[in-house]
Amino acid sequence: MKAQALVARNIRRLRVGQGLSQEALAVDAGIDRTYVSRLERGLENPSVAVLEKLAVALKASIPDLFAVPVKGDLPPRPLRAGRRPRN
Repeated sequence: MKAQALVARNIRRLRVGQGLSQEALAVDAGIDRTYVSRLERGLENPSVAVLEKLAVALKASIPDLFAVPVKGDLPPRPLRAGRRPRN
């Protein structure tokens, strides 16, 4: 698997695992939401500075963004669509 695909998969895996929307991750990382979407689809090559911002926002390390999936590991499922109920 290419590095770009690994980063895309792991950003999505970490984001979905924490229940974050792309918008919430973008705000936390200080980047545009459409850029997060393009990163997760493997359409962009992030700079080291962007990788660092994402790692901090995801409470992960930069090497976590390059983790190779275990054989048979499925991609993360999408989050439930729509607005969350107010507490």
